[in-house]
Amino acid sequence: MWAILILAVLSLATAGCAADHEYVPLDGDIIFQVSRSSQSAAIQCATKSEWSHMGLVFLRRGEPMVLEAVEPVRVVALADWIGRGVDSEFTVRRLKQRDDARMTAVVASLKDHRFLHRHYDKTFEWTDEKLYCSELVWKLYQEELGIELAPLERFGDFDLECEEVRGIIAQRWPDGPPLDMAVISPAAILNSPHLHPIPH
Repeated sequence: MWAILILAVLSLATAGCAADHEYVPLDGDIIFQVSRSSQSAAIQCATKSEWSHMGLVFLRRGEPMVLEAVEPVRVVALADWIGRGVDSEFTVRRLKQRDDARMTAVVASLKDHRFLHRHYDKTFEWTDEKLYCSELVWKLYQEELGIELAPLERFGDFDLECEEVRGIIAQRWPDGPPLDMAVISPAAILNSPHLHPIPH
């Protein structure tokens, strides 16, 4: 009898701990996953990061959504976004000093933001005509909140010797990679000093 009661108490305690770490989305959260795209392994190798894709979380009429740069820039349900990643694994970062009112105003502008429906940028150029995932999030934070999440990087500073990376370079830059091109990687934003991890 006592053994049954002890097991029941332990079960409740474990359930409580799990609930404490369940992810509760907030406007402006930044979420990362390992995508199933053909360039995912190349991004992981070049940037030395576990994660290869990212997006911006926001609430639409109480439902969590993700704004992401794929083809094209679009909004998807958070559950669908998570399910699309490898093993449905993800990690989340949130602003350390978060202004709820300002973030709500930013989210309100997303429904008709100029970045929506832009094409995906396979050559990672620093323009607004086309966008890649980390560029989208970096520019939204910088333009809407005045926060530069991380310093821009140089394409040539990534590891370009991996087999997967060499294959991408041969396809997209047959005359050689643009070593001095300014870029921003998911890894740089993941490690931003402005953000902190959210357990889930």
